[in-house]
Amino acid sequence: MKVIFIKDLKGQGKRNEIKEVKDGYATNFLIKKGYAVPATDNSLTKLKKQNEEEALQENLLIKQMEEVKKKLEKEIFIFKAKTGTQDRMFGSISAKQIKESIESKGFKIDKNSIKINNAITCLGMHEVDIQLHKKVVAHIKIKVEGWRNEWKNYAK
Repeated sequence: MKVIFIKDLKGQGKRNEIKEVKDGYATNFLIKKGYAVPATDNSLTKLKKQNEEEALQENLLIKQMEEVKKKLEKEIFIFKAKTGTQDRMFGSISAKQIKESIESKGFKIDKNSIKINNAITCLGMHEVDIQLHKKVVAHIKIKVEGWRNEWKNYAK
């Protein structure tokens, strides 16, 4: 019997997949538990229409993310970091700090989408990747500037 999976079932099939399975397994488990529906002409037509709608939504989302990517890549995000002698930074710039800086400029992103290849532990320009969509990656520029807090030795 041919069935269309409407939910993912580990080891059996993924959502919107059409598969040939044994009749008893299809009726007594897959259809009964809501994992699949019989592959009739009507259900195949619905599946095709649903896939087309999902593809349109996906393309629209990709276009929106491309626009966000262009805007993000025009910006330079500046961070001030405390430095010691020889302009060495204390600590590093974290994904949380980057997220807050991006959101302060009006963009909404997830902290987990920020990919820092090498830890940002020195002054200067750095590039960080942001995964806006599985097909869209923005490369933003980060500038780290230092400031020193000199302590005077008052004990004499």
